[in-house]
Amino acid sequence: MARLLSLLRSQTSVTLQGVRRMSLEMRAREVFATAVEAVQPDAVVRRSVERRDDSLLIDGHAFALRNNLHLVGFGKAVLGMAAETERIAGDHLVKGVISVPHGIQETLRCHGKHQMLLKDNSLIKVMEGAKHNLPDAEAQNSAECIKQLASGLTEKDLLLVLISGGGSALLPAPIPPISLQEKQDVTRRLAGAGATIQELNTVRRALSLLKGGGLAHVAHPAQVVALILSDVIGDPLDLIASGPTVRTDVWPEEVISVLQSYKLWDSLPASVKEVLGRASPRWESSKDESAGTGHVLNTVIGSNSIALKCAGRRARELGLRPVVLSPGVCGNVKLVSRLYGLLARFASSRNEPPPELAAEMLRLGPEVGVETWDLCRTMQVLDEGRTEGWGATCLLAGGEPTVELTGKGRGGRNQELALRVGLELRGMELPPNGPVFLSGGTDGQDGPTEAAGAVTDGGLWEEARAQGLDIDGTLSNNDSFTFLSKVSGGQRLLSPGLTGTNVMDVHMLLIPSIPIRIH
Repeated sequence: MARLLSLLRSQTSVTLQGVRRMSLEMRAREVFATAVEAVQPDAVVRRSVERRDDSLLIDGHAFALRNNLHLVGFGKAVLGMAAETERIAGDHLVKGVISVPHGIQETLRCHGKHQMLLKDNSLIKVMEGAKHNLPDAEAQNSAECIKQLASGLTEKDLLLVLISGGGSALLPAPIPPISLQEKQDVTRRLAGAGATIQELNTVRRALSLLKGGGLAHVAHPAQVVALILSDVIGDPLDLIASGPTVRTDVWPEEVISVLQSYKLWDSLPASVKEVLGRASPRWESSKDESAGTGHVLNTVIGSNSIALKCAGRRARELGLRPVVLSPGVCGNVKLVSRLYGLLARFASSRNEPPPELAAEMLRLGPEVGVETWDLCRTMQVLDEGRTEGWGATCLLAGGEPTVELTGKGRGGRNQELALRVGLELRGMELPPNGPVFLSGGTDGQDGPTEAAGAVTDGGLWEEARAQGLDIDGTLSNNDSFTFLSKVSGGQRLLSPGLTGTNVMDVHMLLIPSIPIRIH
């Protein structure tokens, strides 16, 4: 036993020495990689679905397998989800249809993601469509095939529904006689008039056969189980892919009121007016279906929160103290970057931070989706670390900030956020004694660029100035990718390649420990 303990201590010492040699940037990149790995399509399915003899165990429920399993799916990540589900289900899978983005199979092959591809003898039919993430005739055909499969099921059947981000565009099924083009025109005009996301979803559901619980309805009386990889802040089931397995009663009167409030009713196509003029609700439910939603189970198996949780564990392994701020950061990227800059100065202050610093953070928090309680909790932890000399801190957050497009450059919200935070850190100490910031998209692609995001620190401004780069021009032209490709020879860019998943973005602020002054 003594020898074993000695060996363990020796291995621990070697591990700690290796961690200490890693720079803050190296650790930030490693933590990001872990966050992405945690929400890989095959990984989330493996964690959530278990085959035990002739039963499928999901979220504490057991479903009998009697060669009665059918599968449908739609979204950018469902190909990998479907491949793993088929491996687990084995010979009980009867048939499947999935709707995936145009060209994704070839793209995954090129990136070596063979585990996310179906086998040649797969019973699942893959249908590609929705070029440029817009509903099209191919995606509508896929939706019709999914509808046909679901509508032919009986009470003895089990339907697994795989859902991920991008699913709404891959499942377009306008109620006849509305055409796909007419439905798109209505929602586009509504968005252009300033409608809220809730109003847009209300109208979309009213014009769709499958959204707002429509898919679960056509599958009745089969048992429906939806496995959801969420790309929406807060994981609202009715908003992810417009909630095809989440019953939402839509009343035409409500929809008409929305359209009239934006003065669009009079100019609507006759087909739309015909559908909205029909007796409500959208469909008649059978007695046992309307009695409840017992035949439907919706479970989120992957989300930004799960990615942050796993990232926190990895941060701790790397000698960092993890603190999760929020998985719901949103709003203008300028305000988000300001908040991170203030948090960095607050946590790095050798003296008591001025009260106006905390006051500004508390004012900014609600504007960028961070609850006051979460901000106060985070500030308390950072203050304890600052005053008690704890080790380096890894502040984690996630979400999806927005960028105001004022130019035609190449960039994305993660690269622009990292750039702006780097400017906010100007004047602070440089790593290893100063903070490091990382922002990355979990899908591996930030805007129309090859990067997922970037890593920056307080030296960014001086380095850009030394190279003669125009920072103000870069920001006004939304050209963060070009800028970051030149600074440090492009080494600040985060380029993991296509990941095959998407749970929005991960933000990370690494703050080195502050030496305690002994008086």
